[in-house]
Amino acid sequence: MRLEIFSTDRLGISQEILSELAKLGLNISAMEVASGVIYLHVESRDITFAAIHDRIVHVNGVSHCQQLDLMPNELKQQHLQALLNRIPDPIFDLDADGKILSCNHHRHIYISRDSGQVLGIKPHELKREEAFSRDVSFEEQSYQAEITPLWLEGIFSGAVVILKSLDKVAHQLSNFQQSISFNGIDDIVGESAIISEVKAQLIKFADLDLPILIHGETGTGKELVARAIHLQSHRKAKPFLAINCAALPEQLLESELFGYVAGAFTGANTKGKPGLFELANGGTVFLDEIAEMSVYLQAKLLRFLQDYSFRRLGGSKEVHANVRIISASHQPFERLVAQGRFREDLYYRLNVLNLGLPPLKARASDIRLLCDYFIEQACQQTKLAQPELLPDALSILLSYDWPGNIRQLQNVMFRLTALNSGEQITAVMIKQVLSQFTTQLDTVKLDGKTESEGQIPSKLASASWLSIADWQEAQRRFETSLLTELYPHFPSTRKLAERLNVSHNKIAMKLRQYGIKN
Repeated sequence: MRLEIFSTDRLGISQEILSELAKLGLNISAMEVASGVIYLHVESRDITFAAIHDRIVHVNGVSHCQQLDLMPNELKQQHLQALLNRIPDPIFDLDADGKILSCNHHRHIYISRDSGQVLGIKPHELKREEAFSRDVSFEEQSYQAEITPLWLEGIFSGAVVILKSLDKVAHQLSNFQQSISFNGIDDIVGESAIISEVKAQLIKFADLDLPILIHGETGTGKELVARAIHLQSHRKAKPFLAINCAALPEQLLESELFGYVAGAFTGANTKGKPGLFELANGGTVFLDEIAEMSVYLQAKLLRFLQDYSFRRLGGSKEVHANVRIISASHQPFERLVAQGRFREDLYYRLNVLNLGLPPLKARASDIRLLCDYFIEQACQQTKLAQPELLPDALSILLSYDWPGNIRQLQNVMFRLTALNSGEQITAVMIKQVLSQFTTQLDTVKLDGKTESEGQIPSKLASASWLSIADWQEAQRRFETSLLTELYPHFPSTRKLAERLNVSHNKIAMKLRQYGIKN
């Protein structure tokens, strides 16, 4: 029986109430006191509430007594447990000996019946000053245990442990990367003979659990094709994780791929972090623009491909990852291998299955289908009415070369749809949009040079070097002048890198180093 007793805040009133209950032979199992109210949990036995009520209300200062369903603390615990049970990850509140004080509904899976402790976590590991994480395994499933030690006035009192499934983290990351709805090969737009042949190859390659190397011009849909292969394969229920090797500097790319342990390098997460290979276990990792990967990382990737095991940065534990590697690049690998910019042995490891994607100009019969698809997409996003693409406008689109391929066509259709105030897309509108691209690209010839700036600027050769302090200053001055002169003519790090025959990462680093902006 639980009682709520309203009274004045008089010294000794609680003791007098307890004395009255003692006269009835009642045991008190719990008591809570607040301003103006006392809560009691008593073992009622055969005594009625009426008998208890008559005793208590005669105590000086007691104004009212009534029964309760739950004590305030019991109600709080009930709400807290309901809240914990809504958390999808297993969560545990541990005492200083590692014994479980409370947890959510996952307890039966992760608790040792003998010790009452969380499996895989030793009590002595909990006593640290700051939050940390470590890897644990249950029934061949991998988890990351996020552990927060609890200290009260300098005394260790326990810890809170949250177990995060690496598979679940990987699926969340995979879903985040897939920004549009895509269900596989059937969603690839196009009916031309060349794209039909590509689709047939995708179906064959999906069943062969081997590395694939995709090559094709920028904007031809290499990542979409890689995702289609994954969704067609037996790995489709596992994560598909993609990374652009040209977008990250070497150390960051290394940590993203292989992960790191706590304190592996300056600025690292204090809890450590699993890499994409680890997160994608059972699934597929897509390495876009792999030709931009440094020689050091090429060697590390080659070692991983030998037995699909690796160590996190700063770690000593061997981790095995069952993943399929699909890589892609727009650069010709034979030339890169001949120049020593890409390892020949790694090339053969990645190029077990080879897939070439055609440029858009080679599949002109698909342009109408792609236009309709992109217009529909744009209308869904902008909530605008769908305009009609007129025949003369389509004729211009069919005759254009599309140097930016499908990505450029998508940009044009989205731009025309979003800015179109009428019900039609006309030839005039198409010409206006395409002329903007032409203005941007006219200065760049097919061989990467223009008539005016194809050679290294002559003013660099005639510069006065008599005041140069040392070799480093001479190099800095030369690189600054060279990049400042060429960057306006090649207005992206990728184009400039191709012009100078160096890696994209090196150009990006030098532009940042010298503060050069286009």
